[in-house]
Amino acid sequence: MPDTIKPGTILIKEGTLLPEAVRFESEPCVPGWRLVKDLDGCGLDRKIRDAGWTFFCLAGQLGATVFGIDEQKTLSRAVGQILANLESAESNSLEIMRVTSEASKRFLGVRYVTVSAQSRHIQESAFLFGAKDLPVRDRARSAAA
Repeated sequence: MPDTIKPGTILIKEGTLLPEAVRFESEPCVPGWRLVKDLDGCGLDRKIRDAGWTFFCLAGQLGATVFGIDEQKTLSRAVGQILANLESAESNSLEIMRVTSEASKRFLGVRYVTVSAQSRHIQESAFLFGAKDLPVRDRARSAAA
């Protein structure tokens, strides 16, 4: 786990389809996910919008509090817990919103780390759900409109 997890950090699921024009460096973070280097959420959003794609922010925040001795391992476990708990299969990225891990954050002498994150999704369409995802009755309604 890189030691660059901080507010604004973006993680993208490996194999996520991206626009040809969007290029950035990344590194492995947790199995199946890559950490975007040198771009925060705003910077990546700008690049994706410039390419004509959309970087959705999905409702609700995710969080995890993990106890441990080593700060980096504890942080890694917290991010891993958040990624394991992602409910939406539609989500292909995650933005770290808050990390609290100061040396003073201890409970009964054991360090703890709290991480809050926002589920995000990158796709070409400006609509989060395509027509194939709608129930049959709603597809007929959208075709009639």
